[in-house]
Amino acid sequence: MVGAGMVGLATAWFLQEHGVEVTVVDRNEVASGASWGNAGFLTPGLAAPLAEPSALRYGIANLGKSDAALSIPLLPSGETLGFLARFAVRCTHRAWQKGVKDLAGLNLGALAAFDALVAGGVDHTPSESSIYVGYENANQSAGLLTEVAALARSGVDIAANPVDGARRPAQFSDAITSVWELTGQRFLEPETFLQALARSVRDRGGEIREGVEVRGIRHGSGPTFVDTLSTAPLHADAVVLATGVWISRFARDLGVRIRVQAGRGYSFSVATEPVTAPMYLPSTRIACTPYRGRLRIAGTMEFRKSDAPLNPDRIDAMIRAAAPLLRVRDWQVQDLWVGPRPMSHDNLPLIGATRLPGVYAAAGHGMWGILQGPITGRLLAEQIVTGVAPTELAPFSPLR
Repeated sequence: MVGAGMVGLATAWFLQEHGVEVTVVDRNEVASGASWGNAGFLTPGLAAPLAEPSALRYGIANLGKSDAALSIPLLPSGETLGFLARFAVRCTHRAWQKGVKDLAGLNLGALAAFDALVAGGVDHTPSESSIYVGYENANQSAGLLTEVAALARSGVDIAANPVDGARRPAQFSDAITSVWELTGQRFLEPETFLQALARSVRDRGGEIREGVEVRGIRHGSGPTFVDTLSTAPLHADAVVLATGVWISRFARDLGVRIRVQAGRGYSFSVATEPVTAPMYLPSTRIACTPYRGRLRIAGTMEFRKSDAPLNPDRIDAMIRAAAPLLRVRDWQVQDLWVGPRPMSHDNLPLIGATRLPGVYAAAGHGMWGILQGPITGRLLAEQIVTGVAPTELAPFSPLR
C-alpha cells in the first residue's frame, strides 16, 4: 500500500478483513498529505462534483485574483491549463447530474464503511450531527436545494430544513439571514481518526513504514516490485497506489489518462464560543468544524504545485471572507495547514486495476477523500481479493 492517508489506510484495513497481510509505506507520515487539516465533513449530502456551471462562471470572473475562493494563476502552467480546459468542458448541468449518479455508489455506502471500521476496533467514533448552511440572503439557497434534491434522488439520505431562533448556530453573525439544516450527516477530526486507523492496522499485524518514498513500480514474471529512494526494493503480490495527487507520477506506466491536479485546500483554527455543530458558508466556500475547543475554518481551492509552501495570502483572504459572516472571539490563527487535494479533471476518483498486472489505483477523490476513503477501501479490497470489481466501482476505472 503506497500512501498512508485515509484512502490507503482504509484499503489496508479492509484487506486485513480478508486475511491479507499488508505493508503501508508513505513518503512522509500518516495523514500528512491531503488528510490532516481537512474540515472532516462526513456529508454524503454535499458530496457532489465540483464542476458545474456556476464554478466555471466563478473561475472566469476571478481569474488571477489571489483572494478568490477558487484561485487560478493568471498565467497557469501548461499542465494546469490542460487540466482546467478538460475540467471546464464538464461544467455543464448534464455532466454534473451524471457525476452525482456515478458518485452515488460511493456516497450511499460511505457512512456504513465508517461504522464497520469503528465496529472492527478503530477507537475513534465520528460525531453524528446536522450541518448548518448559512447565506446572506434567502435567494442564495436555491442552488443548495437543487443539489440536495438531486442527491436525494440518487438515494442519499438527506433533507434540508430551514432554521431560525434558538437552533441557529451562535457563530453565525447577523449578516447570515438564511440558515438551512442538512440532516443525517457526521464529522470527525481527520488527524485523530487517521492515527486511530493506523493503530488498528498495526494492531492487526500490518506494518506502516513512514519516510519511504516510492520512485517506481516494476512487474516481472513473479511478484511486483516497488522501488524506493531509501530502501531495498519491496515486493508484493499486489500494490495499491493511494498516493493522492502524486498518482500522476506513475500515470504513464499505469495506463492512466485522467489528469489529476493539486487543488490545494487551507485551514486554520480560531477561538470562539463553544461550537456544537459543523457549519458551511457556500458564498465563500468555507467549512467550519469544532476542533479541540476551537473552530477550524477550512476552504479555498488553489491550483498551484502540490509541494509549494503555504501561501499566507490565502489565509488572509479566508479571514477577510469569513470575518463578516462569523462571530469569532479572536482572529489570531493557529494550526495553519495546506494540503494538496487530488482533483481529477472529470470529477471522479480513480479506483481499480491499472494496465500493470497486480497494480491498483485509489486516488483522485478531490475534496471527498475523507468521506469516501473507507468505502473506497472496502470495495477495492473486495476487487483485489475476488478478482471481480464491484458494480459500484464501474464509473471509476483508472483506464477510462
